[in-house]
Amino acid sequence: MTTQTTTETQAPATPKAPKALSYATLGGAVLSFASTFLAWTWTAEFPGNLTVDGYPGGLQLLTLTGALLTAVLVLGGLGIPGLRWATPGGKYASVRLMALATFATTWFTVIAIAVELGGLVNLEPGAWLAAVATALTVALSFALPREAEPTGTSGWATFAAFFKAPAPAAAKELPSWAEILLIAVAFGIGLLAFTYGIGTEGAEDFLGFLLLIGFGVAALNKSGLSRRLTGLTVKHKNVTVTAAFVSAFAFPFTQTSDAYTSVGTNILIFATVALGLNIVVGLAGLLDLGYVAFLGVGAYTAALVSGSPNSPFDVHVPFWAAVLLGALASLIFGVIIGAPTLRLHGDYLAIVTLGFGEIFRIGMQNLDGTSGPDITNGPNGIPNIPDLEMFGFNFGESHTVLGVELGRFSNYYLLMLLVTIVVVLVFRRSDQSRIGRAWVAIREDETAARAMGINAFRLKLLAFALGATLAGLAGTVQAHVTYTVTPAQYKFVESMPPNSAFLLAAVILGGMGTVSGPLIGAALLYLIPAKLQFMADYQLLLFGIALVLLMRFRPEGLVADRRKQLEFKETGQLDTPKGDIGPSKAGV
Repeated sequence: MTTQTTTETQAPATPKAPKALSYATLGGAVLSFASTFLAWTWTAEFPGNLTVDGYPGGLQLLTLTGALLTAVLVLGGLGIPGLRWATPGGKYASVRLMALATFATTWFTVIAIAVELGGLVNLEPGAWLAAVATALTVALSFALPREAEPTGTSGWATFAAFFKAPAPAAAKELPSWAEILLIAVAFGIGLLAFTYGIGTEGAEDFLGFLLLIGFGVAALNKSGLSRRLTGLTVKHKNVTVTAAFVSAFAFPFTQTSDAYTSVGTNILIFATVALGLNIVVGLAGLLDLGYVAFLGVGAYTAALVSGSPNSPFDVHVPFWAAVLLGALASLIFGVIIGAPTLRLHGDYLAIVTLGFGEIFRIGMQNLDGTSGPDITNGPNGIPNIPDLEMFGFNFGESHTVLGVELGRFSNYYLLMLLVTIVVVLVFRRSDQSRIGRAWVAIREDETAARAMGINAFRLKLLAFALGATLAGLAGTVQAHVTYTVTPAQYKFVESMPPNSAFLLAAVILGGMGTVSGPLIGAALLYLIPAKLQFMADYQLLLFGIALVLLMRFRPEGLVADRRKQLEFKETGQLDTPKGDIGPSKAGV
């Protein structure tokens, strides 16, 4: 009788790069950093004024940031005391990605200067130095050792191996106050990045910002910092939620005018509605293509009862009553539409909900006194909706809070933030409840859920009605923010969100079934069209391409639900136990 045994194999250690090569890469990052203190062009016609020596501005600040982070990652990989925390995972893949972030931002700037100003002659020595230094840094970073072997013999597999990194080692236990402080610092940095991005004045600055953020986030993920931060946020969930909303609350106080708080307010409206749709699509798995109609129901209800002189009803109820009426009207519409349609599945349900969305828009357009009763003023909508006033606080006037003057959009931003908090709490409580688990069961396999005794129809109707109610709640605020409610605001697809197509894209892009995913997806899908208006004719094409690429390379979305992440990450082999397996019961 023989006993078959296996020997546990240790994962290969990450090869160490020659110190000279690491220091050479560091030198390239230092040169890139220094180039930002030289003029890149001779004229201030290019956005950001890159003409001043010793004072980086515009896109130079992005190159400076990328070069600084590259240097920190290189020093962390070298094990320099005080910087080892920077690379708990991949020491070289993170450097490559951050070097690429700096390279992409810098070369985009150099090319943009040459194209917009009429040739390479408009480049000053600082721009040439930046281009050469960032290219050199990238070349040296690819000379650093790979941290994983290629999974195949193709050129793509070999190239992809340069960006694979080992999982970070277990972190040392920190005092609770230190972990909470790290979470606060992380959200502070996030607020700073968001404030910079929303404040970019030109399309060039925003595109450079997107390049740096895209590659930079990937670099931090490979370095292991993102995973460690995720571990802290999971450990301190309530602290994380509090820090997120404190950062959001601080945003209006960082602005000197209402120019960008208006964008922030509309992002919150879009994000809140997307989070409501996430209950329907992300948790219950119901594909609703007419969801924006529920936002319209809430907005029209508020417009009709909030004292607009163009409303056929001579009614001006308090805001709390308008909120309740808007949410209730959306709830009723959700039940009326959901009761007969939720017995359908898949594409059939999607087609019916798409039809409902269009029926709502056309119906509001026809209630003009000619094609139907004069209720909504037809395609002209209901204008002149007055600003809110609660407890003597007029949202249309400027107020000084904590020594900072807050304008109209800042007031509505803070109100909309309160609504967002309510929606987030509802989503979290629903997700963590028995009902939430039943929704997930229905989403994964409705037949199996029914076999386990779950009343699928009733729970699907509950999800549909709850999502509609939350959309109506956001709609009551939107009506006062925009002053006017028209049918054209609630199409299936339009150049600017919110509309049903963009709402669904925000949920899919951000990550279905998560809280932060739709919020991030909504922010991106609102900011990108607002900042890159020259691409308006190609928006749908570009978003379609982005979704296809996302489905191919990260189907779980930007913020992955843990369950979906495990489902989508296939290893190609079964898990095997570690250590000596020992003899089997059969003795072989």
